[in-house]
Amino acid sequence: MSSQTGFNVLVAKLNGAIMSQVKIYGLRVHLDPIKQKLSDIIHSCVMDALQYPADKRVHRFFPLDACDFFYPIGRTERYTIIEFSMFEGRSVEAKKQLIRLLFKRVQSLGITTQDLEITIFETPKHNWGFRGLPGDEHQLNYKVEI
Repeated sequence: MSSQTGFNVLVAKLNGAIMSQVKIYGLRVHLDPIKQKLSDIIHSCVMDALQYPADKRVHRFFPLDACDFFYPIGRTERYTIIEFSMFEGRSVEAKKQLIRLLFKRVQSLGITTQDLEITIFETPKHNWGFRGLPGDEHQLNYKVEI
């Protein structure tokens, strides 16, 4: 996908209500070949655990060269970090379910539980801005409080 095509896809998705953005970090040599499959897995976990609609996907990949990515001893070159930025309001159990599903499903890509770290950052809706309004002034087509 060209950078312009990727930009157009991102803009199209930004026209919908996006209340979860995902950043994925890993070594370029490992991350580049699995981007689409990993994105599909992450999105399936978000839909299942957080009840997101299928059309609400914003994933940004940060493939890094080895000289730019230092990871802990005991991890392999498949070490991957997934960060979620989302509206606050999901239950602890929903977030734990998201984490459990990710650990289980990424193993099909050769990423072990030892090589995956997940962080969820939550912020109030009023700290978001999209489609010309603060996030707390939008009517969403899905529930946040699950």
